Amino acid sequence: MISARVRSPYGAVLLLALVPLLFHAAIVTTSHIPVGLTAGGLCKISFVTVAALTHWGLYASLFTAFVLTLRPGHTPLVTAMASRELGADISAELAAYTRRVTIAWSLFFAGQLTTSVLLFCIAPLTTWSFFVNILDIPLVAAMFAAEYALRIRVLRNPPRHSLSAIFDLVSSCVKDRPAAPCPRAD
Repeated sequence: MISARVRSPYGAVLLLALVPLLFHAAIVTTSHIPVGLTAGGLCKISFVTVAALTHWGLYASLFTAFVLTLRPGHTPLVTAMASRELGADISAELAAYTRRVTIAWSLFFAGQLTTSVLLFCIAPLTTWSFFVNILDIPLVAAMFAAEYALRIRVLRNPPRHSLSAIFDLVSSCVKDRPAAPCPRAD
């Protein structure tokens, strides 16, 4: 298995970046083939279906996970991650900021999902594929960069983490997820 040989988070990111590029190439290559019960048509349908369901499922899941933590009585997801990384007690300033970051990511995920569905319905398939397979990772990276730049500017003593520390944090949150909702951070 290819993924078993990937030892660093950077290798995993590189591998994950190649798959969408291959899907986009397959969709563009088959753009002239009509959808139908031919080998080419079925190939086109399969690549489009996998790309669409993967993209829509991922962003619908992320949107749901982030939004559900914004309900009263719950700790916003980014606040819970900050608490876990920095210790149980985080400042009120950081708690308010991380709540806004959770809202921002929720809006980003909703925007990605909405744009993808709209492009799928009204734009040429190659345009939709470009958005889903090529622009997706750069847009996520731009969101991380914008959040980081804002964090440095807005917070008095902003936490700073390397990319590998962020991967480790997310990985540990996924592995050690508590069965009950996290207590409120405020």
